[in-house]
Amino acid sequence: MTINAEVIEQHGLTIEEYELIVAKIGREPNLTELGIISVMWSEHCSYKSSRKHLKKLPTSGERILVGPGENAGIVDIGNGYAAAFKIESHNHPSFIEPFQGAATGVGGILRDIFTMGARPLAVMDSLRFGPPNDPEAGNRNRHIAGGVVGGIAHYGNCFGVPTIGGECVFESSYNGNPLVNAFALGIFRKDKIFFGKASGIGNPVIYVGAKTGRDGIHGASMASAEFDEQSEEKRPNVQVGDPFLEKLLLEACLEVMDKGVILGIQDMGAAGLTCSTCEMGGRGGTGVEIDLKNVPQREQGMTPYEIMLSESQERMLLIAERGVEKEVFAVFKKWGLDAVEIGTVTDDGILRVRDHGAVIAEVPNSLLTNDAPLYDRPATTPFRPAPLVGPKLPQPSATEHADALEKLLAAPDLCSKRKIYEQYDYMVRTNTTAPPGCDAAVIRVKDAGVSLAMALDGNGRYCAFSPREGAKLAVAECCRNLSTVGAEPIAATNCLNFGNPEKPEIMGQFVEAVEGMGEACRHFGTPITGGNVSFYNETLGDAIYPTPVIGIVGLVDHMGVPAGMHFQRPGRKIMLVGGLLPGVNADPLDLERRFGSSQYAKVILGETWGLPPALDMDYEKRVHKTVRAIVRARLSESVHD
Repeated sequence: MTINAEVIEQHGLTIEEYELIVAKIGREPNLTELGIISVMWSEHCSYKSSRKHLKKLPTSGERILVGPGENAGIVDIGNGYAAAFKIESHNHPSFIEPFQGAATGVGGILRDIFTMGARPLAVMDSLRFGPPNDPEAGNRNRHIAGGVVGGIAHYGNCFGVPTIGGECVFESSYNGNPLVNAFALGIFRKDKIFFGKASGIGNPVIYVGAKTGRDGIHGASMASAEFDEQSEEKRPNVQVGDPFLEKLLLEACLEVMDKGVILGIQDMGAAGLTCSTCEMGGRGGTGVEIDLKNVPQREQGMTPYEIMLSESQERMLLIAERGVEKEVFAVFKKWGLDAVEIGTVTDDGILRVRDHGAVIAEVPNSLLTNDAPLYDRPATTPFRPAPLVGPKLPQPSATEHADALEKLLAAPDLCSKRKIYEQYDYMVRTNTTAPPGCDAAVIRVKDAGVSLAMALDGNGRYCAFSPREGAKLAVAECCRNLSTVGAEPIAATNCLNFGNPEKPEIMGQFVEAVEGMGEACRHFGTPITGGNVSFYNETLGDAIYPTPVIGIVGLVDHMGVPAGMHFQRPGRKIMLVGGLLPGVNADPLDLERRFGSSQYAKVILGETWGLPPALDMDYEKRVHKTVRAIVRARLSESVHD
């Protein structure tokens, strides 16, 4: 195939980027090389628009063992144990095919956890859909929400990991672009960490897991573009998952790790075989040479281009020491999985791909990883979807207050989410002590003698009105949720969901949100261990609300059951901790502006405006500390933020 402007555009590259490729490799790339480079230079894989700003986030702390750059972050939880955790998005696939898009999102985040050597202990989800009662998009929104929840339940339940909490929000800005952010956490001994690195010249590169098919080809590129009228045609780009096979893959991988016969391991996630080979080589400062004739395939006639870009699920790449391959093969054979040597580690820093011996692609690993383009995109004043000043506020009667309360309690954002979480097996493995429906989920870590609390939070409406303050409020809310179960926040992961970064007003939202999140994480002592950026969440040019989601893990120094959030019995006194600060929101105009971002304004008045609630982080931190002390002293039987 001749590589012309149309082919370049189809691969999501600009002419300038193509010219850079030619300059870097000193020749015109062939089609397979173009596919390899284009997927690694996609926004989804390269973070080319966000890397500059992500460096502003705090990433170090006394409990951090592994920070950003690996498959998952790792924190020390004491007594020789560590927790690996991460959150990632699967937004675009979940719009195209809700069930499989969400299911494979769960599968992917679970692989990120056990790739590090940890056994997955819990899953959570942060979901955004259009309103189910939207007059035009309601049917579509209900279809997407039902498919997404079904996919999450299917994968987690079949795999055998509890889905223990999360959040679900409905806004019209998500009508054409749902958000599906999946979080997972696993536990292991802190001296048993594995890395995605290719080391030892001449060592075998081993492919394990499912066979390679044509599903998911160019999935990473699809996640780096807006939706349009042809979005339905992208269904072949959505991967298909098999949770039962992934369970076998988990057990086999943990077994070879325990035997000490592998040196490195990498999930074949976005960009599949391409990403796993070049990232392992890039981290190890080595090259990787593979021959595609050895790759297990479930479809006939697959081209090298298709094999390299396939995103078939439940696959891993291992590096073993030369001479112990048979031990690796024996373990995977026991679990009924393919395990095949497909190549070797080399010393030249090149990703070299052969097909029956013939070289069909040669690209420097550095060009695919660290030397991918890095952009400093223009960022202007963030786009505001609503006015700063709203209507004159009514003075409702007592009867109207009662009616408003009923409407608020019935609103999709505030009503019970039981219909969602009752589909999840949240008690499997019997470690869950605070189930879905609580402010924070809590699981026991029996070997370590502690409990871990987890919460996910974000508010797109707040961030739409002020990205900086909205991001701070998300961090504060997440820490506040953890305090209700007596947990000390120790570290965080984030999933940053935004529109098209090529639009300066959208990039402005992103920059301010990252800076606000960084400021709050420093203040509350929750360094970021890694995460995900999801750009191009737009349909026909309409962007979602800027939606940074924060996931924070907290430590509880016992394994008891925390206080619940429900009232336990009549006659108990109700106490408010915190509240309105002297001097904060004292200005009536400021109060009216901040009222405009409330659920009352959205549901009862039918319009929103203004600014998010005011936040005093020093005062907020004191509230957290006070609530933790009350909970730990067992002075309250019910706590709710």
